[in-house]
Amino acid sequence: MLALVILIPLGSAVTGQGAAAMATMVVSLAVIAMVWNYLFNLGFDKVFGQERIHRGLGLRIFHGFSFEMGLVVFTVPFLMWHLQAGFWDVLLLDLGFILFFLVYAIIFNWGYDQIRAFCQRRMKTGLSIQSPTHG
Repeated sequence: MLALVILIPLGSAVTGQGAAAMATMVVSLAVIAMVWNYLFNLGFDKVFGQERIHRGLGLRIFHGFSFEMGLVVFTVPFLMWHLQAGFWDVLLLDLGFILFFLVYAIIFNWGYDQIRAFCQRRMKTGLSIQSPTHG
């Protein structure tokens, strides 16, 4: 949601498209990114293992970068069609999106891995994840 709040007005200003057209485009890009994220992470975990908590910064940067580069394959044609713009114009716009989401993806995946590891440790020790109720 935060990305939509940032990208819709920014994208409108950069492309000259109205807010409604930009919202449609950004939401469509988000759906494409969610599907790609699921498929990409399935493959990445098969190659690099599912012990995510042990991934170092270098592998996390590679993960984020390779995810974003793969996403370009799907988003550039969509943006060319939606904006009725040429390849180079769309590629430059997409690079702006990529830089924003590259940082976001690295931080998001690190946070997710930390929370997941915490929950798994709690489950292994038999402790509840929820706060105890005081009565």
